[in-house]
Amino acid sequence: MVATVTSYTDARNRAYLGQGYDGVVRVSFGGYYGTGVLLYDGRAVLTSAHLFDRAADSTQTHFETVSGSKTVSSARVLVMPSYDDDSNNDLALVWLSAAAPLDAERYGLYRDGDEIGQTFTMVGYGLPGSGDTGALTTYNGSPLRLKAKNQFDADVGTLKEQLGSSMAWTPTAGTQLVADFDNGLSQQDALGRLINRPGTGLGINEGMITSGDSGGPAFIGGLVAGIASYTASLSRGSIQPDIDGQSNSSFGEIGAWQRVSHYQQWIDQSLRAHYPNAPTKPEDVQTSVLEGNSGTSYAYFLLQFTGVRSDPKQLLSVDYATRNGSATAGEDYFAVQGTLLLYPNENQVVIPVEIIGDTLVEPDETFYLDIFNPVGGSFGPGVLMLSAMRTIINDDGGWWG
Repeated sequence: MVATVTSYTDARNRAYLGQGYDGVVRVSFGGYYGTGVLLYDGRAVLTSAHLFDRAADSTQTHFETVSGSKTVSSARVLVMPSYDDDSNNDLALVWLSAAAPLDAERYGLYRDGDEIGQTFTMVGYGLPGSGDTGALTTYNGSPLRLKAKNQFDADVGTLKEQLGSSMAWTPTAGTQLVADFDNGLSQQDALGRLINRPGTGLGINEGMITSGDSGGPAFIGGLVAGIASYTASLSRGSIQPDIDGQSNSSFGEIGAWQRVSHYQQWIDQSLRAHYPNAPTKPEDVQTSVLEGNSGTSYAYFLLQFTGVRSDPKQLLSVDYATRNGSATAGEDYFAVQGTLLLYPNENQVVIPVEIIGDTLVEPDETFYLDIFNPVGGSFGPGVLMLSAMRTIINDDGGWWG
């Protein structure tokens, strides 16, 4: 990826190693590939369902990080059951058969519904190209991880409502975010001309997804807000904003991303259902975990809601963050923070923290998880925060003080 304003060789368009994008991966099988993004659990990659129209067997996930390249086969692939030919619910999850590289970023979900009007960064492995000529279909070099920016201009429902039969597909309102590829000229301002959402772009930082970017993330504030799904060249009557009239990711086209905030329940609960050996009741919780010699393993924290919802459909939420004790984030465990949602009919949930294995002889070490800012419930009178400690047990031989 991506079709950009300047050449793909411009450094501003490269998602270089160590810049915070090493958790954006290439997903391949059967000679085809797309893009994906490693999620907060360190085991699952979120990508696009339509990549698996042909098959899902033998899926490979390719990482490029500062420590080198690594390919990990899939343990399972889950395509969202309600995915359809109108590009609704175009999401899939790929679970890795082995731990992701330690230096691959893990990303949280963007959970607010205020994406429209916000600038985002798209990252992916699609064909390079330019807005003037579209995707470079003759490119035969190695897949490049590129990046660009754009702005979410509208919900796909607004687009369908105003264009009607001019759109050959019927997306569900509220489920996709759309952006157009601007070159600074009103003639190519597709969503300005088609649905009165004017904006002439972000100058040389502007870009658009291309073939191979399917499944790639759109980041807002470092969180995954969208998953790249498709592009389209749209017109209405005499209004034809596409600079060349071809569907090739050129100026004047639109792109669509599956709206992660809409699908967060499916994503969260799919991940929760596949945590290995996760506790289901307090007495199952292990407060001490073995470190291991390589890769990562999980320490779990179990959160339970014992109150009564005023509305059965009410969502409950808390914020959480790890905190160092004698263990150090980044060396002994992966720091995590975010917002945890308990969905309807869900009264408990585990929070996994990845423990980093090594062969160093060291003492047992501790870290904490803090839970705070409850919404929809409380911790009890005067209680503002809950904390729990986990001990990482040295399993690499003796320790002498």
